[in-house]
Amino acid sequence: MKQDSLRNAAYTVDCEDYVHVIKFNPFDSGDACSLIAYGGNNYVVVGTCRFQEEDAEVEGIQYKTLRTFHHGIRVDAIAWSPESRLDALPPQIRFCTAASDKKLRLFTSDLHDKNEYKTFDGHSDYVNDLVFAPKEGQEIASVSDDHTCRIWDLEGNEKACFVLRSPGMSVCWHPEEAFKLMVAEKNGTIQFYDLITHQAILSLDCEQTPLMSADWCLKNTLKIGAVAGSDWLIWDISRSSYPQDKRPVHVDRARLFRWSRVNEHLFATIGYPGKTTTQLLVHHLGHPQPILTGTAAVGSGLTWHRTLPLCAVGGDHKIFFWVTEM
Repeated sequence: MKQDSLRNAAYTVDCEDYVHVIKFNPFDSGDACSLIAYGGNNYVVVGTCRFQEEDAEVEGIQYKTLRTFHHGIRVDAIAWSPESRLDALPPQIRFCTAASDKKLRLFTSDLHDKNEYKTFDGHSDYVNDLVFAPKEGQEIASVSDDHTCRIWDLEGNEKACFVLRSPGMSVCWHPEEAFKLMVAEKNGTIQFYDLITHQAILSLDCEQTPLMSADWCLKNTLKIGAVAGSDWLIWDISRSSYPQDKRPVHVDRARLFRWSRVNEHLFATIGYPGKTTTQLLVHHLGHPQPILTGTAAVGSGLTWHRTLPLCAVGGDHKIFFWVTEM
């Protein structure tokens, strides 16, 4: 494994606009290709990717746009539904967005004639993150600067509302812990809520602010990661409510934290866009230094592939893909 190797992106895809947010589908869509969605100033593009790392017949990357959805306003967050299937007849694409007008929009499409969207109203400030229930996909959780976490059904009815002490920055729903919800707040607290009793059942503390992003490790339900200030922090929730490991990484401030979906020791962080570039760092818990350093022109968004150690960042009219070793 090369230590701290500064690397250009392995692959890039050209886009028609600035990419604010990007998301690989974390669920199996029944197809050899991976679904990916990215959002710009007034649209969401859904496409498929196939990489040479998974298919010897592909040279580099094979990218295809399936559909562009008119959004009419800047996209701030995207969540995929586990109901998105490319192997169904007709295929079904379903995802939800958060936008700068504080509304959620649920899109459902068969990639042909049926293209519907519903708007969910209720948040009174910016929505920072959202996620589908990972098993059935019949509910959506969202967190906002309005100090709430809300749970919605697919008709846009609010099913629950948790009052937070500060802006909600990240919300995670783990497929192995379907009755718990993780909510990370800007004040450095990470709460777990029991979705049956609607009570907070566990609380973690960063001991520093502002917490900008947190993630629940897919491969190990006891592991939580976050970025706060310029540091990344890791918890083992079976051991303590305080982080077991932390390290300064981004000179200004760290912006996003995402666990790899294939390795519980691998995660990525990005900083805030500087004057020209944003730094992407890929970390391995067994190594003192980042194992990959990448830069993207004013990059935003960060997402890991479902089955490969490969992550993507949006940028100015481009998507950048980095491949790392396990």
